[in-house]
Amino acid sequence: MKYFNRHRLSEHRPLSDINVTPLVDVVLVLLIIFMVTAPMLQMGIDVNLPKVKAKSVDITEEKLVLTIDGGRRIFLNKKQIPLPDLKPKLEAIFQDRIDREIYMRADKGVPYGFVVEVMSEIRKAGVDRLGMVTEPPQETVE
Repeated sequence: MKYFNRHRLSEHRPLSDINVTPLVDVVLVLLIIFMVTAPMLQMGIDVNLPKVKAKSVDITEEKLVLTIDGGRRIFLNKKQIPLPDLKPKLEAIFQDRIDREIYMRADKGVPYGFVVEVMSEIRKAGVDRLGMVTEPPQETVE
């Protein structure tokens, strides 16, 4: 009888309490991560960069290509446009279009600040997607 009293059935019942301390730790870590990354998402300009090994884009599909040459001249599908006229021109073009994307090619000698200024004007015109046209790197033979 003593053996039965020592090991009562109530002692073998499953534990019904949940330890919430690890859950609170995970939630607090996620909160800190979101608080740190949220300001970074609002700054800068979103650019969808093409992958190097992706297939080339077919320009015959009426895609807009904006080119900046080495002399800081801006061309929209081979027609030169001054920087102050870029935003109104793009707004007029995209007024009736659903597809609001443009591809940008810039000479590697153009200063970064000027390219960002042009990208800012493109974003102000309401362009949703901005693709950067690049060339694959040359493979060197050693």
